[in-house]
Amino acid sequence: MNTEKIRVKATINADRQKVWNYYTKPEHITKWNFADPSWHCPTAQNDMQVGGKYSARMEAKDGSFGFDFVAIYTEIIIEQQFSYEFGGRKATVMFNTVNNKTEIIIDFDAENENPIEMQKDGWQAILNNFKLYTETN
Repeated sequence: MNTEKIRVKATINADRQKVWNYYTKPEHITKWNFADPSWHCPTAQNDMQVGGKYSARMEAKDGSFGFDFVAIYTEIIIEQQFSYEFGGRKATVMFNTVNNKTEIIIDFDAENENPIEMQKDGWQAILNNFKLYTETN
């Protein structure tokens, strides 16, 4: 398994409480959790506690492909950061207040099947989608 870490980040024009809620509540997750407009996230569940499970269905709108992203929480500091494990990999999501905005930084373990830049671009596209959704709702 590749142990290289990848980092993506975005600054959202909203306070940390709103950003945290939009990032962790299933009714919001389904509105932004996809990298491309031809995809969607029809369902999401989130048991936000250490040992709790996060699950989101990501699929092409035409039904040609889809997968379930499933993770188990290993650490949670409410409105500050959380970590989870998924498929033998780990990720940490941090929420920082910067000039009345909220910066999200995500560090995650790279996988070996796709180039690093492709992985980074995909996660960044999802985060950019989150930013757009949060700032316009």
